[in-house]
Amino acid sequence: MASIMGSDLNSAVSAIRVFVIEDLPAVREPLRLLLDGTPGITCVGAAPDAEHALSEPPDVIPDVVLLDIELPGMNGIDALAPLGRKWPKAEFLMLTIHDAEQRVFAALCAGATGYLLKSVSPAALVDAIHEVHGGGAPMSASVARQVIRTFRQSPEHETLSEREREVLGALISGQTYRQIAEALFISVNTVAFHVKQIYHKLHVHSRAEAAALGRTPTLSALRSARPTE
Repeated sequence: MASIMGSDLNSAVSAIRVFVIEDLPAVREPLRLLLDGTPGITCVGAAPDAEHALSEPPDVIPDVVLLDIELPGMNGIDALAPLGRKWPKAEFLMLTIHDAEQRVFAALCAGATGYLLKSVSPAALVDAIHEVHGGGAPMSASVARQVIRTFRQSPEHETLSEREREVLGALISGQTYRQIAEALFISVNTVAFHVKQIYHKLHVHSRAEAAALGRTPTLSALRSARPTE
């Protein structure tokens, strides 16, 4: 009996703790059910906006935060900085309907590790949670190709290692992590590591671009504009 109880305790401790920030109950509640019904994952809380999430008690410590962009009050991109201070060890995975390049780069610059569209399947979302918790940087395929194409044209492309260039080329061609792993004779986790490194270099490039663009009226207007969902 003691060993069974110990096994259950170890399972609970090792589960990936996920917090959901989503204003629509029709999306938020199914997400909670999905997470709590998935072995190895537990939903430690959910909030309808960033302000409620920031007021969560100190004992709520997620490993992964699923974060919408269009929220009442503070939007998801602006919320990344204060949420990152509250939960410094958490990984932030954007879950949104928006795939506009400006939104993607703004989220990456603000600290998001991954970016998924709400059209993602439940199985793919679960895989993305495991991936980001394991050190990867998951993105919906259309978003990843858009980001990587832009990065390929940037000066930072020259800083990539030979292996990173191979992974980048495979991603642009539309291959999945598993297909890349098989082609390069490496593990899926190693592919995820290389992608994280690529996105990290993109993140540095994007921050510099954002700093420059921040002095123009266009980006200032973008920050204040909140298109309806």
